[in-house]
Amino acid sequence: MTTTTTWTDRRTTAPTGHPLLSPHDLAGLALPNRVVMAPMTRMRADHRGVPTPLMIEYYRQRAGAALIVSEGISPNIAGRHHPLQPGLDTEEQVAAWRSVTGAVHTAGGRIFAQLMHSGRNTHPANRPDGGIPVAPSAVVAPGPVHTLDGKVDPVVPRALTTEEVRRTVADHAEAARAAIRAGFDGVEIHGANGYLVHQFLADGTNLRADRYGGPVSGRIRFAVEVVEAVADAIGAHRVGLRISPGNKEGGMVERDPAPTYRALLAAIAPLGPAYLHLTDDPRYPALDDLRPRWSGTLVGNTGEHVETTQESATALVASGRADLVSVGRPYIFNPDVVERIAAGVAWAPIRGKDYHYGSGPHGYVDLPRHDAGTTLRTPAPISEKLEE
Repeated sequence: MTTTTTWTDRRTTAPTGHPLLSPHDLAGLALPNRVVMAPMTRMRADHRGVPTPLMIEYYRQRAGAALIVSEGISPNIAGRHHPLQPGLDTEEQVAAWRSVTGAVHTAGGRIFAQLMHSGRNTHPANRPDGGIPVAPSAVVAPGPVHTLDGKVDPVVPRALTTEEVRRTVADHAEAARAAIRAGFDGVEIHGANGYLVHQFLADGTNLRADRYGGPVSGRIRFAVEVVEAVADAIGAHRVGLRISPGNKEGGMVERDPAPTYRALLAAIAPLGPAYLHLTDDPRYPALDDLRPRWSGTLVGNTGEHVETTQESATALVASGRADLVSVGRPYIFNPDVVERIAAGVAWAPIRGKDYHYGSGPHGYVDLPRHDAGTTLRTPAPISEKLEE
Protein backbone atom coordinates (compact mmCIF):
# COMPACT_ATOMS: atom_id res chain seq x y z
CA MET A 1 0.00 0.00 0.00
CA THR A 2 1.30 3.44 -0.93
CA THR A 3 2.56 5.67 1.85
CA THR A 4 3.55 9.31 1.68
CA THR A 5 5.22 12.06 3.58
CA THR A 6 3.32 13.61 6.45
CA TRP A 7 0.90 16.48 6.08
CA THR A 8 3.32 18.83 7.81
CA ASP A 9 5.93 18.24 5.10
CA ARG A 10 3.46 19.45 2.48
CA ARG A 11 2.62 22.80 4.02
CA THR A 12 3.33 25.70 1.74
CA THR A 13 3.23 29.47 1.78
CA ALA A 14 2.99 31.74 -1.24
CA PRO A 15 5.33 34.69 -1.70
CA THR A 16 2.37 36.86 -0.71
CA GLY A 17 1.94 34.80 2.45
CA HIS A 18 -1.37 33.27 1.30
CA PRO A 19 -1.34 29.45 1.03
CA LEU A 20 -3.83 29.42 -1.85
CA LEU A 21 -1.72 31.69 -4.05
CA SER A 22 1.43 29.57 -4.27
CA PRO A 23 2.18 27.70 -7.52
CA HIS A 24 2.00 23.92 -7.88
CA ASP A 25 3.36 21.47 -10.42
CA LEU A 26 0.62 19.08 -11.53
CA ALA A 27 2.48 16.30 -13.34
CA GLY A 28 4.26 18.87 -15.51
CA LEU A 29 1.31 21.27 -15.80
CA ALA A 30 2.29 24.52 -14.07
CA LEU A 31 -0.53 25.79 -11.86
CA PRO A 32 -0.27 29.43 -10.70
CA ASN A 33 -2.33 28.88 -7.54
CA ARG A 34 -4.04 26.16 -5.45
CA VAL A 35 -7.73 26.78 -6.26
CA VAL A 36 -9.50 24.29 -8.53
CA MET A 37 -12.91 25.12 -9.97
CA ALA A 38 -15.03 22.07 -9.12
CA PRO A 39 -17.23 20.44 -11.78
CA MET A 40 -20.80 21.73 -11.62
CA THR A 41 -23.94 20.94 -13.60
CA ARG A 42 -25.20 24.10 -15.31
CA MET A 43 -27.39 22.70 -18.14
CA ARG A 44 -26.42 25.09 -20.94
CA ALA A 45 -25.60 22.55 -23.67
CA ASP A 46 -28.16 21.96 -26.40
CA HIS A 47 -30.40 18.90 -26.81
CA ARG A 48 -27.68 17.13 -28.82
CA GLY A 49 -25.17 17.52 -26.02
CA VAL A 50 -23.28 20.19 -27.97
CA PRO A 51 -21.72 23.02 -25.93
CA THR A 52 -23.25 26.42 -26.68
CA PRO A 53 -21.56 29.83 -27.13
CA LEU A 54 -22.64 30.82 -23.61
CA MET A 55 -20.40 28.07 -22.27
CA ILE A 56 -17.39 29.64 -23.98
CA GLU A 57 -17.85 32.85 -22.01
CA TYR A 58 -18.71 31.07 -18.75
CA TYR A 59 -15.48 29.06 -18.66
CA ARG A 60 -13.36 31.91 -20.03
CA GLN A 61 -14.47 34.16 -17.17
CA ARG A 62 -13.19 31.61 -14.64
CA ALA A 63 -9.77 31.00 -16.19
CA GLY A 64 -8.04 32.46 -13.13
CA ALA A 65 -8.47 29.10 -11.36
CA ALA A 66 -5.40 26.92 -11.04
CA LEU A 67 -7.42 24.33 -12.93
CA ILE A 68 -11.00 24.23 -14.19
CA VAL A 69 -12.73 20.86 -14.10
CA SER A 70 -15.63 20.96 -16.51
CA GLU A 71 -19.19 19.99 -15.75
CA GLY A 72 -19.84 16.26 -16.10
CA ILE A 73 -19.57 15.14 -19.74
CA SER A 74 -21.18 11.88 -20.78
CA PRO A 75 -18.74 9.42 -22.39
CA ASN A 76 -21.54 7.70 -24.32
CA ILE A 77 -25.29 7.90 -24.92
CA ALA A 78 -26.09 5.50 -22.08
CA GLY A 79 -24.29 7.78 -19.66
CA ARG A 80 -26.35 10.90 -20.40
CA HIS A 81 -27.75 12.15 -17.10
CA HIS A 82 -30.04 14.92 -18.31
CA PRO A 83 -31.06 16.27 -21.74
CA LEU A 84 -28.83 19.35 -21.57
CA GLN A 85 -25.68 17.55 -20.45
CA PRO A 86 -22.79 17.99 -22.88
CA GLY A 87 -21.09 14.99 -24.44
CA LEU A 88 -17.85 13.99 -26.12
CA ASP A 89 -19.11 11.18 -28.31
CA THR A 90 -19.71 13.14 -31.55
CA GLU A 91 -17.38 15.27 -33.63
CA GLU A 92 -19.82 18.17 -33.42
CA GLN A 93 -19.48 18.09 -29.63
CA VAL A 94 -15.69 17.89 -29.90
CA ALA A 95 -15.58 20.91 -32.23
CA ALA A 96 -17.76 22.97 -29.89
CA TRP A 97 -15.64 22.06 -26.87
CA ARG A 98 -12.57 23.19 -28.83
CA SER A 99 -13.98 26.73 -28.78
CA VAL A 100 -14.42 26.50 -25.00
CA THR A 101 -10.93 25.19 -24.28
CA GLY A 102 -9.40 27.68 -26.71
CA ALA A 103 -11.04 30.57 -24.87
CA VAL A 104 -9.79 29.26 -21.50
CA HIS A 105 -6.25 28.87 -22.81
CA THR A 106 -6.27 32.30 -24.43
CA ALA A 107 -7.26 33.73 -21.05
CA GLY A 108 -4.30 31.93 -19.44
CA GLY A 109 -6.21 29.05 -17.90
CA ARG A 110 -6.09 25.26 -17.80
CA ILE A 111 -9.07 22.91 -18.08
CA PHE A 112 -9.76 19.19 -17.60
CA ALA A 113 -12.90 17.43 -18.89
CA GLN A 114 -14.83 15.48 -16.29
CA LEU A 115 -16.09 12.20 -17.74
CA MET A 116 -19.36 11.40 -15.96
CA HIS A 117 -21.47 8.33 -16.71
CA SER A 118 -24.75 8.60 -14.83
CA GLY A 119 -25.45 4.88 -14.59
CA ARG A 120 -28.80 4.27 -12.88
CA ASN A 121 -29.44 7.98 -12.26
CA THR A 122 -30.80 8.79 -15.70
CA HIS A 123 -34.21 8.10 -17.29
CA PRO A 124 -35.36 7.04 -20.77
CA ALA A 125 -36.71 10.59 -21.24
CA ASN A 126 -33.20 11.94 -20.72
CA ARG A 127 -31.40 9.58 -23.10
CA PRO A 128 -31.28 10.42 -26.82
CA ASP A 129 -32.04 6.78 -27.62
CA GLY A 130 -34.79 6.41 -25.02
CA GLY A 131 -32.94 3.49 -23.49
CA ILE A 132 -33.37 2.01 -20.02
CA PRO A 133 -30.67 3.19 -17.57
CA VAL A 134 -27.78 0.80 -17.04
CA ALA A 135 -25.99 0.05 -13.79
CA PRO A 136 -23.85 -2.59 -12.08
CA SER A 137 -27.03 -4.23 -10.79
CA ALA A 138 -30.78 -3.77 -11.10
CA VAL A 139 -31.04 -1.58 -7.99
CA VAL A 140 -33.34 1.38 -8.49
CA ALA A 141 -32.27 4.85 -7.38
CA PRO A 142 -34.54 6.90 -5.13
CA GLY A 143 -36.67 9.38 -7.05
CA PRO A 144 -37.68 11.59 -8.49
CA VAL A 145 -35.72 12.11 -11.70
CA HIS A 146 -35.66 15.55 -13.35
CA THR A 147 -36.62 15.68 -17.04
CA LEU A 148 -37.55 18.52 -19.38
CA ASP A 149 -41.17 17.63 -18.71
CA GLY A 150 -40.77 17.81 -14.95
CA LYS A 151 -40.10 15.30 -12.20
CA VAL A 152 -40.84 11.63 -12.94
CA ASP A 153 -40.47 8.37 -11.06
CA PRO A 154 -37.20 6.48 -11.55
CA VAL A 155 -37.08 3.25 -13.51
CA VAL A 156 -35.31 0.06 -12.50
CA PRO A 157 -31.96 0.01 -14.30
CA ARG A 158 -30.72 -2.87 -16.40
CA ALA A 159 -27.59 -4.62 -15.13
CA LEU A 160 -24.72 -4.33 -17.58
CA THR A 161 -23.42 -7.60 -18.98
CA THR A 162 -19.74 -8.36 -18.46
CA GLU A 163 -19.05 -7.52 -22.10
CA GLU A 164 -20.97 -4.24 -21.77
CA VAL A 165 -18.86 -3.33 -18.75
CA ARG A 166 -15.74 -3.80 -20.87
CA ARG A 167 -17.31 -1.72 -23.63
CA THR A 168 -18.07 1.05 -21.15
CA VAL A 169 -14.44 1.04 -20.06
CA ALA A 170 -13.42 1.44 -23.70
CA ASP A 171 -15.96 4.24 -24.16
CA HIS A 172 -14.27 6.19 -21.35
CA ALA A 173 -10.93 5.81 -23.12
CA GLU A 174 -12.43 6.94 -26.42
CA ALA A 175 -14.05 9.95 -24.74
CA ALA A 176 -10.69 10.82 -23.20
CA ARG A 177 -9.07 10.81 -26.64
CA ALA A 178 -11.88 13.03 -27.86
CA ALA A 179 -11.24 15.39 -24.93
CA ILE A 180 -7.62 15.80 -25.95
CA ARG A 181 -8.69 16.45 -29.56
CA ALA A 182 -11.07 19.06 -28.14
CA GLY A 183 -8.15 20.86 -26.51
CA PHE A 184 -8.60 19.80 -22.89
CA ASP A 185 -5.43 19.56 -20.83
CA GLY A 186 -6.61 16.26 -19.37
CA VAL A 187 -9.63 14.44 -17.97
CA GLU A 188 -11.10 13.71 -14.57
CA ILE A 189 -12.91 10.39 -14.15
CA HIS A 190 -16.01 10.85 -12.03
CA GLY A 191 -15.98 8.13 -9.40
CA ALA A 192 -18.05 10.05 -6.85
CA ASN A 193 -21.51 11.31 -5.90
CA GLY A 194 -23.54 8.26 -6.83
CA TYR A 195 -22.71 7.98 -10.54
CA LEU A 196 -21.66 4.83 -12.40
CA VAL A 197 -18.10 4.35 -11.10
CA HIS A 198 -19.33 5.00 -7.55
CA GLN A 199 -22.18 2.53 -8.12
CA PHE A 200 -19.60 -0.17 -8.86
CA LEU A 201 -17.58 0.71 -5.75
CA ALA A 202 -20.53 0.65 -3.35
CA ASP A 203 -21.82 -2.59 -1.87
CA GLY A 204 -25.38 -1.23 -1.84
CA THR A 205 -25.54 -0.86 -5.63
CA ASN A 206 -23.08 -3.55 -6.79
CA LEU A 207 -24.63 -6.98 -6.27
CA ARG A 208 -22.78 -8.63 -9.14
CA ALA A 209 -21.41 -12.18 -9.02
CA ASP A 210 -18.89 -11.79 -11.86
CA ARG A 211 -15.37 -10.35 -11.72
CA TYR A 212 -16.77 -6.81 -11.31
CA GLY A 213 -18.62 -7.55 -8.08
CA GLY A 214 -18.42 -9.47 -4.84
CA PRO A 215 -15.46 -8.65 -2.58
CA VAL A 216 -13.56 -5.38 -2.53
CA SER A 217 -11.16 -6.60 -5.22
CA GLY A 218 -14.12 -7.09 -7.57
CA ARG A 219 -15.96 -3.89 -6.72
CA ILE A 220 -12.91 -1.71 -7.40
CA ARG A 221 -12.12 -3.45 -10.69
CA PHE A 222 -14.27 -1.24 -12.93
CA ALA A 223 -12.79 1.97 -11.49
CA VAL A 224 -9.25 0.61 -11.85
CA GLU A 225 -9.84 -0.53 -15.41
CA VAL A 226 -11.29 2.85 -16.38
CA VAL A 227 -8.25 4.66 -14.94
CA GLU A 228 -5.92 2.19 -16.70
CA ALA A 229 -7.68 2.54 -20.04
CA VAL A 230 -7.82 6.32 -19.92
CA ALA A 231 -4.17 6.52 -18.82
CA ASP A 232 -3.17 4.24 -21.72
CA ALA A 233 -5.18 6.41 -24.11
CA ILE A 234 -3.88 9.86 -23.17
CA GLY A 235 -1.10 9.42 -20.60
CA ALA A 236 -1.44 9.04 -16.84
CA HIS A 237 -0.15 12.59 -16.31
CA ARG A 238 -3.39 13.83 -17.92
CA VAL A 239 -5.74 11.79 -15.73
CA GLY A 240 -7.43 12.57 -12.41
CA LEU A 241 -9.94 10.54 -10.40
CA ARG A 242 -12.65 11.98 -8.17
CA ILE A 243 -14.08 9.93 -5.29
CA SER A 244 -16.43 10.67 -2.41
CA PRO A 245 -16.18 7.77 0.06
CA GLY A 246 -19.26 7.30 2.20
CA ASN A 247 -21.29 9.90 0.31
CA LYS A 248 -25.00 8.97 0.43
CA GLU A 249 -25.92 11.15 -2.54
CA GLY A 250 -28.43 9.42 -4.81
CA GLY A 251 -29.29 6.79 -2.23
CA MET A 252 -25.80 5.30 -2.12
CA VAL A 253 -24.96 2.78 0.62
CA GLU A 254 -21.38 1.93 1.64
CA ARG A 255 -21.38 0.02 4.90
CA ASP A 256 -17.62 0.31 5.46
CA PRO A 257 -15.90 2.64 2.95
CA ALA A 258 -12.36 2.45 4.35
CA PRO A 259 -11.28 -0.98 3.01
CA THR A 260 -12.72 -0.26 -0.44
CA TYR A 261 -11.00 3.09 -0.92
CA ARG A 262 -7.71 2.03 0.63
CA ALA A 263 -7.62 -0.83 -1.88
CA LEU A 264 -8.59 1.48 -4.73
CA LEU A 265 -5.78 3.91 -3.95
CA ALA A 266 -3.27 1.08 -3.66
CA ALA A 267 -4.35 -0.21 -7.09
CA ILE A 268 -4.25 3.09 -9.00
CA ALA A 269 -1.23 4.71 -7.35
CA PRO A 270 1.29 2.69 -9.43
CA LEU A 271 -0.39 4.03 -12.58
CA GLY A 272 0.78 7.54 -11.64
CA PRO A 273 -2.34 9.64 -12.29
CA ALA A 274 -2.03 13.42 -12.14
CA TYR A 275 -4.21 13.74 -9.05
CA LEU A 276 -6.79 12.29 -6.71
CA HIS A 277 -9.83 14.51 -6.10
CA LEU A 278 -11.23 13.59 -2.70
CA THR A 279 -14.43 14.79 -1.05
CA ASP A 280 -14.53 14.60 2.73
CA ASP A 281 -17.51 13.27 4.66
CA PRO A 282 -18.39 13.50 8.36
CA ARG A 283 -19.44 9.82 8.43
CA TYR A 284 -16.06 8.70 7.11
CA PRO A 285 -13.23 11.26 7.40
CA ALA A 286 -11.69 10.35 4.07
CA LEU A 287 -9.07 13.09 4.07
CA ASP A 288 -7.69 11.96 7.40
CA ASP A 289 -7.65 8.29 6.42
CA LEU A 290 -6.54 8.47 2.79
CA ARG A 291 -4.23 11.47 2.67
CA PRO A 292 -1.32 9.54 4.24
CA ARG A 293 -1.92 6.73 1.72
CA TRP A 294 -1.56 8.92 -1.37
CA SER A 295 1.84 10.17 -2.55
CA GLY A 296 0.62 12.18 -5.53
CA THR A 297 -1.22 15.46 -5.78
CA LEU A 298 -4.42 15.51 -3.74
CA VAL A 299 -7.27 17.88 -4.53
CA GLY A 300 -9.40 18.23 -1.40
CA ASN A 301 -13.03 19.21 -1.11
CA THR A 302 -14.52 20.18 2.24
CA GLY A 303 -17.60 18.02 1.71
CA GLU A 304 -20.96 17.70 -0.01
CA HIS A 305 -23.66 20.08 1.21
CA VAL A 306 -20.97 22.11 3.00
CA GLU A 307 -20.38 25.56 1.58
CA THR A 308 -16.71 26.19 0.90
CA THR A 309 -15.51 29.48 2.37
CA GLN A 310 -12.23 31.31 1.91
CA GLU A 311 -11.36 30.30 5.45
CA SER A 312 -12.11 26.58 5.05
CA ALA A 313 -10.36 26.43 1.67
CA THR A 314 -7.28 28.14 3.08
CA ALA A 315 -7.18 25.88 6.12
CA LEU A 316 -7.36 22.73 3.99
CA VAL A 317 -4.23 23.64 2.04
CA ALA A 318 -2.37 25.40 4.85
CA SER A 319 -2.69 22.31 7.06
CA GLY A 320 -1.24 20.07 4.38
CA ARG A 321 -4.40 17.94 4.23
CA ALA A 322 -4.62 18.76 0.51
CA ASP A 323 -2.29 20.19 -2.12
CA LEU A 324 -5.14 21.90 -3.97
CA VAL A 325 -8.70 22.75 -2.93
CA SER A 326 -11.75 22.47 -5.16
CA VAL A 327 -14.33 25.25 -4.95
CA GLY A 328 -17.84 24.72 -6.29
CA ARG A 329 -20.83 27.02 -5.77
CA PRO A 330 -18.78 30.15 -4.92
CA TYR A 331 -17.50 29.96 -8.51
CA ILE A 332 -21.01 30.50 -9.81
CA PHE A 333 -21.32 33.90 -8.19
CA ASN A 334 -17.63 34.81 -8.26
CA PRO A 335 -16.01 34.35 -11.67
CA ASP A 336 -12.95 35.88 -10.02
CA VAL A 337 -12.58 33.60 -6.96
CA VAL A 338 -8.77 33.65 -7.03
CA GLU A 339 -8.53 37.33 -7.89
CA ARG A 340 -10.70 38.16 -4.85
CA ILE A 341 -8.36 36.17 -2.60
CA ALA A 342 -5.36 38.05 -3.97
CA ALA A 343 -7.11 41.41 -3.51
CA GLY A 344 -8.33 40.59 -0.01
CA VAL A 345 -11.95 40.90 -1.14
CA ALA A 346 -14.71 38.66 0.23
CA TRP A 347 -16.49 36.30 -2.10
CA ALA A 348 -19.99 37.37 -3.12
CA PRO A 349 -22.46 35.12 -1.28
CA ILE A 350 -24.32 32.25 -2.88
CA ARG A 351 -27.71 33.15 -4.27
CA GLY A 352 -30.99 31.31 -4.89
CA LYS A 353 -31.07 28.04 -6.79
CA ASP A 354 -32.96 29.59 -9.70
CA TYR A 355 -29.58 30.92 -10.83
CA HIS A 356 -27.97 27.49 -11.08
CA TYR A 357 -29.78 25.82 -13.94
CA GLY A 358 -31.33 27.23 -17.07
CA SER A 359 -30.78 28.00 -20.72
CA GLY A 360 -29.87 31.67 -20.77
CA PRO A 361 -27.14 34.06 -19.63
CA HIS A 362 -28.86 35.18 -16.42
CA GLY A 363 -27.01 33.86 -13.39
CA TYR A 364 -24.44 32.28 -15.69
CA VAL A 365 -22.26 34.82 -17.47
CA ASP A 366 -23.60 38.08 -16.01
CA LEU A 367 -22.09 37.85 -12.51
CA PRO A 368 -19.74 40.77 -11.79
CA ARG A 369 -16.09 40.68 -10.87
CA HIS A 370 -15.05 42.40 -7.67
CA ASP A 371 -13.51 45.26 -9.66
CA ALA A 372 -16.51 45.75 -12.00
CA GLY A 373 -18.14 48.46 -9.89
CA THR A 374 -21.44 46.59 -9.53
CA THR A 375 -22.94 44.54 -6.75
CA LEU A 376 -25.39 41.67 -6.53
CA ARG A 377 -28.76 41.95 -4.86
CA THR A 378 -29.18 40.40 -1.42
CA PRO A 379 -28.95 36.62 -1.99
CA ALA A 380 -31.36 33.93 -0.91
CA PRO A 381 -29.35 31.22 0.90
CA ILE A 382 -29.56 27.69 -0.40
CA SER A 383 -28.42 24.28 0.76
CA GLU A 384 -28.79 21.91 -2.19
CA LYS A 385 -25.84 20.21 -3.83
CA LEU A 386 -24.58 21.49 -7.14
CA GLU A 387 -21.19 19.88 -7.67
CA GLU A 388 -21.06 16.88 -9.95
